[in-house]
Amino acid sequence: MMKKTPLKLANLTVPLTLLIAFWILAVTLWQTTGNPFYLANFGYIGTALAIGMGAYFLLPTRKKPVGRRLAQFFIGSYMLFFLGLFARENMQIEGFFFYLLAGLFYGAVIHYLVAKVLGVFLFNRGWCGWSCWTAMILDLLPFKRRRQAPLAVPFWRIRYFHFGLSLALVSLSWWGLGYRVEEQSITELYWLIGGNVLYYAIGIGLAYALKDNRAFCKYVCPIPTLQKIPARFALLKISGDLNKCTDCGACTKMCPMDIDIPAYIHRGQRVLSTECILCLECVNVCAKGALKASFGLDKF
Repeated sequence: MMKKTPLKLANLTVPLTLLIAFWILAVTLWQTTGNPFYLANFGYIGTALAIGMGAYFLLPTRKKPVGRRLAQFFIGSYMLFFLGLFARENMQIEGFFFYLLAGLFYGAVIHYLVAKVLGVFLFNRGWCGWSCWTAMILDLLPFKRRRQAPLAVPFWRIRYFHFGLSLALVSLSWWGLGYRVEEQSITELYWLIGGNVLYYAIGIGLAYALKDNRAFCKYVCPIPTLQKIPARFALLKISGDLNKCTDCGACTKMCPMDIDIPAYIHRGQRVLSTECILCLECVNVCAKGALKASFGLDKF
């Protein structure tokens, strides 16, 4: 029999907080710039995220992952297909660098600041767990539960090499070749398509090679290099109740990022690992209800 989730307002604290935060941002940017796009864009993203998280908290245990899939689909497809392919915004990390060099405060710059830099101080790496269009596809692969031990060699260093390579490519294009970003141009579209084809190819290949859907996120993706510091100070993290924890290890087995969650619980800490993507798989799998997502400040 599936465990039912009590219909309590407390269950909706996180999605309601996200909804309010995104609508405040949407209205603020709209009033500041006079551009109604910001109202529609951030209002849509906040609403989609709140719907997905609300569904997660209210659905029975076995169906909870549907809520996250909804958020991933609504937000990921919107950003990839509408903002990317239709509106020709280069949302790749190279686009972020190009826009910064050009002094343009819109498109990729706003996206990265909200989802991957400043916003991480509030909502941790929730982008990676609930909105990323790359993970939207990778999470559909059959290796939801890691089927072999994590790699002993620190392959996660590849992500820093990837970050440096992207920065070098942008530097060469900007200062060496004289390339200048043209918003919504066909060149922007080529950057987006080329980057995503490469990401999906590497991500799917690694998933099948390592039997791990999130291998790309752990070892190759350059985005965590921007998220590491703000994630450590994030207000939203996973917390645990030591009195309820039975050390069954289910949370660690199901964690797609290989985090030793009980270790934090036994130290009386929330999950401080900057690898946590707030997917809530650990919360969902805990038979004793010892884990939850909570807002707060941590000791250093």
